[in-house]
Parts: sequence; structure tokens; C-alpha cells
Amino acid sequence: MSNAITAVGVDIGGTGIKGALVDLKTGVLLSDRVKVRTPAGAEPDDVLAAVRQVLDTLGVSDAEVPLGVAFPAIVKHGRTLSAANVAHTWIGFEAEKFFEDGLGREIHFANDADVAGVAELRFGAARDAAGLTILTTLGTGIGSAMIHDGVLIPNSELGHLQRAGETTDAEAYAAYSAMERENLDWPQWAARLQWYYSHVEFLFSPDLFIVGGGVSKHADQFLPLLDLKTPIVPAVHRNNAGIIGAAALALATAGTDAVGGAADSLAEATTG
Repeated sequence: MSNAITAVGVDIGGTGIKGALVDLKTGVLLSDRVKVRTPAGAEPDDVLAAVRQVLDTLGVSDAEVPLGVAFPAIVKHGRTLSAANVAHTWIGFEAEKFFEDGLGREIHFANDADVAGVAELRFGAARDAAGLTILTTLGTGIGSAMIHDGVLIPNSELGHLQRAGETTDAEAYAAYSAMERENLDWPQWAARLQWYYSHVEFLFSPDLFIVGGGVSKHADQFLPLLDLKTPIVPAVHRNNAGIIGAAALALATAGTDAVGGAADSLAEATTG
């Protein structure tokens, strides 16, 4: 462990908050993954307490190890500008400063899908991919990360594309949570994903789709059912990508050269 370049990544989701120590040379977790439930309502004070619990369990409550935090919202200059699966209190909220004050340490903060994209670019399925790669995370909602020739375009929010003639957006219709909520089988859910990925494919003509989130471990159950022109593959780091990418963001913002340019560009775009 002495040769590791280490940071902590915390990934805040609509249903769970998870974190771990990460080796940024390899993208490997150096600790067990700690997970707690996202508090009901996901108000800022309650989420802060849950993050503190994760850090305490990991034994990294002080500022010795850099910390990156991934959050399910548009993030610009440390502010959260949306709140699809958390309390509306987060809209326009100075979230980065809130966590820094509450934890008594510097925090590096970004959109959860974007940091997952950073992890897959540096250590996973997007490594060395040319052209436009679109990563989507299928969970409580649908997060997205757009990467063009190694440069991340932050806050794409493709889970909120609207369906023609419908009042609900794409993630309400096609996220993994919709499958669970409506008791869909794999073919029924895949039919919804077919609409979603075909629509994104039409809009952006990507060179590669990557599917992340916990359900990606069951990729063999639904990806073969999709008919797309674009190659589509599961994320290498699955549900750990947000943790790994958040840790990479912490080191990029801290000024180390141990992480790739995508993490640096994301740090600049989100913290200003």
C-alpha cells in the first residue's frame, strides 16, 4: 500500500451512499466498500451525517487523505443546480462549501455520472476509445457522461430527455428503478432501453456506449436484446466507478499529475 497514490471517493446516490479508499495508479479499491442507505428525503444535513458515517467507518475522518464526492445533480462551481432524486433543497445550494464546513476538510465535488466517466476513461471501457463515448448509469435514475477524444463534457444530463407526448422523462421510464417499481422482466425493460439508446444514438451518433451502475453486472441479460448501430458494453468498474472517479477528481483538483486529463478538465469545469 506504500506505493499507492491514495484518495477517498464517496458516491452519493438516490438510494445509497458508498465510499472507499482508492489507488489512483491502478484504479483498485484499497479498502472494503462501505455503504449506507441514503436518508429518507435526502436533505443536506442528513446526507452530510451519512457521509460522515462512511468516512468514520473507513477511518479517514481527517484531512490527511484527499476526498472527492460524487453527487446526482448538475454541479457548477461547487453548487448543485438540480435535484432529480434528492431533496429540492439542493437546487442552487452551495454543496461543496456545505460539505467542507460540515466535515472540516477540503472537498472536491462533481456530478456522479461524470466522475464514473472519468473512472472508465482512465481505468476501464473508455480507455483509448476514439471519438464520442457516452456512458450511462442505470440506477435510481439515468446519469450520463459524454467523452470526446479523452475530453469530458460535464453535466450532460441525458437521463432527462423527454419522451414525445409524455409528461415523464427518460429516467422515469427506463431507469433500473422503473424495472423494479413496475416488476418488468428483462425483455420488457430492454424494450424501454431500446427506445432510450436509439434516441440518444439518433441525437449524438456516438462511437461507443458504456452502461454502468449496479445492474451492469447483469449486462448479459439485457444488452444482447438491444439492436443498435453503436457498440454497447458494460462498464468495467460497474457500481464502483463513481467512487474511483471521485477519488481521481480529488487528486486532480489537488494538483497532482497522477491522474489523467479528463479528471483535470472535470475539476476545472465543476469547481471553477
